Amino acid sequence: MASPTSLLKRLLVGRPFRSDRLQHTLLPKRIALPVFASDALSSVAYAPDEILLTLSIAGASAYFFSPWIALAVVVVMLTVVASYRQNVHAYPSGGGDYEVATVNLGPRAGLAVASALLVDYVLTVAVSVSSGVANLGSVVPFVATHKVLIAVSAVVLLTAMNLRGLRESGRAFAIPTYGFVIVMVGMIATGLIRVLVLGEDLQAPSAGLEIQAEHSVTGFALVFLLLRTFSSGCAALTGVEAISNGVPAFKAPKSRNAATTLLLLGTISVTMLVGIIWLSRLTGLQFVEDPNLQIISGPEGYVQKTVTAQLGETVFGAGSLLLYVVAAMTALILFLAANTAFNGFPVLGSILAQDRYLPRQLHTRGDRLAFSNGIVFLAVFAIVLIVGFQAEVTKLIQLYIVGVFVSFTLSQAGMIRHWNRHLSRERDPGARRRMIRSRAINTFGMAMTGTVLVIVLATKFLLGAWIAIAAMGVIYVLMLAIRRHYDRVAEELEPTEVRGVLPARNHAIVLVSKLHQPTLRAIAYARATRPDTLTAVTVNVDEKDTRQLQQEWERRELPVPLTVIDSPYREITRPVLNFVANTRRESPRDVVTVFIPEYVVGRWWENLLHNQSALRLKGRLLFEPGVMVTSVPWQLASTANKNLDRLDENLTRTPARGPRVVPRGALPPGDTGPSDGDGR
Repeated sequence: MASPTSLLKRLLVGRPFRSDRLQHTLLPKRIALPVFASDALSSVAYAPDEILLTLSIAGASAYFFSPWIALAVVVVMLTVVASYRQNVHAYPSGGGDYEVATVNLGPRAGLAVASALLVDYVLTVAVSVSSGVANLGSVVPFVATHKVLIAVSAVVLLTAMNLRGLRESGRAFAIPTYGFVIVMVGMIATGLIRVLVLGEDLQAPSAGLEIQAEHSVTGFALVFLLLRTFSSGCAALTGVEAISNGVPAFKAPKSRNAATTLLLLGTISVTMLVGIIWLSRLTGLQFVEDPNLQIISGPEGYVQKTVTAQLGETVFGAGSLLLYVVAAMTALILFLAANTAFNGFPVLGSILAQDRYLPRQLHTRGDRLAFSNGIVFLAVFAIVLIVGFQAEVTKLIQLYIVGVFVSFTLSQAGMIRHWNRHLSRERDPGARRRMIRSRAINTFGMAMTGTVLVIVLATKFLLGAWIAIAAMGVIYVLMLAIRRHYDRVAEELEPTEVRGVLPARNHAIVLVSKLHQPTLRAIAYARATRPDTLTAVTVNVDEKDTRQLQQEWERRELPVPLTVIDSPYREITRPVLNFVANTRRESPRDVVTVFIPEYVVGRWWENLLHNQSALRLKGRLLFEPGVMVTSVPWQLASTANKNLDRLDENLTRTPARGPRVVPRGALPPGDTGPSDGDGR
């Protein structure tokens, strides 16, 4: 019977996949769209909010600029989508912006892109989940009053779903993602038809509010405000780069499918963003940064809701079922938008680990062939941000999009150099025309994203963007330090042409605390290795116990001498280390093998009661040159259940290849197992 821990893991994650099933996890376009594009699609749920609330600083008249701000964001989005379509064709291996920058601009530029993307992925989870909680809280008061707890729970749930594997999480997210698109497009279309075709006078719940400007904004201040509004609206572009990082997860033809998914993403996002802003203007919707300060008069007990919640109430009516559907689907897509980061962060972390810029554990696939360590790392850092900023979207959004536009800009610069290099060698006129067209697209993309990056830095630096920049710098320096460490270790371990010198002699030492079965096993094993010298060593911390040990040793007539080390201050570790060092000091070419008897326990709390001295000794002995440490295990009775669990698991798991191996005693009477074909 499996242990409770194993059962819980199987319940949450599922049974492990064989490595050769990796091809079965590849995604068709219909699944890849919700997996990789949910972040960008969901941005329309909070990008309009950010546009309107930033404009509200200048008063209600500033809402006049919202369609033009949205149009500018649309131009940048279409440019970025077109640019990344070139990326996925040129670099389909999955490195995305990191690979493009590294290959064409150098490793340092690649690291700058990687650090920016890692920070942005963490912020994607924090912002998306917090925004989802805010939208759900607009119609469910309980969520609004417990938003941090709900947000953390959502991250934990997303983590568990992604640990089950890419394909399974994609299937789970496909229905909500497509449901959100259908609901939003349906709401926008219904509202526009009612206003423009049927001539109805739809008024948003906030249309009758009288609001005041926070500050008097004219001249240069107005220009700065519009630029800040534009930079906030550019949050709608986050997540576009995830598809270029996830090309290996697509079914063949990978590049074409990824490029098609990018085009679908751009078309849907632009349609929804323009539709929401347009409908907001037609219905007189107002959304302010500080309701308590800016709202002068309005309905009694008015509570500001998100833009999508207000539009749902305007189009479908207060208290209608469709209003709750809009709120639920918006909240759900925002929760699931974090899934883009849960797919992008682990893949990028794996590539960086393979290049020795991050710990190698991030390159390891888990039971379900997902990069489990990267998924857990992302979840932990996102939860820290959510708790630290109390799930406040307006605070978190200021840290957002800096990283993604750093990667956008450097990636497009890398693509320009990529095309220049290929054009210098290409002689076919048709191929040259295609390359020149692609270079032009990437050049325009770099100009646009670089401009946005400057605007974002200028307008958001003091509002919190400096935190994201500082985090990028720390990660950049940390990755360089990790790479230097791995390079130094690799150089140190590089084999030389000189053959290894054999030790002159091997001195064996068995550590003894009392004479019991583990000690006898350690002595027997030490003797079986046939060392040049063999001695048992005990530390005298209690005269009575030491005399009893010596008497028992002599009574059993053990063929190994017992050496007693005095310890006036009742230390154990230091006297043993000195004894071992003195043994080896007689000849530098000698080695000392220390045998340490250890209990193997079956319950976690038993580790607290046993092996503490052995662990301390082992930890110190490992730093001694010329000393080999050998653990001699003795399994206590509590390990019996562990052995049975392992036996059950082996019997139920199908081997990858070769004949089935049945443990001795597991066959029924008269069954000799499978034959080899000759009756033997």
